[in-house]
Amino acid sequence: MNNYIHSIENQYKKKNIPLFNSGDSMIIKIWILEGNKKRLQSFEGIVIAKRNRNLNASFTVRKVSNGEGVERTFLIHSPNIHEITITKKGLVKKAKLYYLRNRTGKSARIKERLK
Repeated sequence: MNNYIHSIENQYKKKNIPLFNSGDSMIIKIWILEGNKKRLQSFEGIVIAKRNRNLNASFTVRKVSNGEGVERTFLIHSPNIHEITITKKGLVKKAKLYYLRNRTGKSARIKERLK
């Protein structure tokens, strides 16, 4: 039974997902439906959490817009996600960066990982 479920889930999995971790800065391009129009919208921020659950894998991205913190959770294999590009790799020691919610300014910065 379990193998049957995995075979069905594999049909819906995306193949072109870049490897990323929490602390990475990225740009996610999402399809937005407005009436009968379909357009792309960018969401740029830092990954604060990642959840690996096969087809239900998701990640949370945080950005500050007009002085207000905005967090959005995306399903990795969602058909609404057009493209994921990583702009910076972050150097962090934790898997979940929820402490960034309480910080502003320089203390909310994350060091960049040098190759």
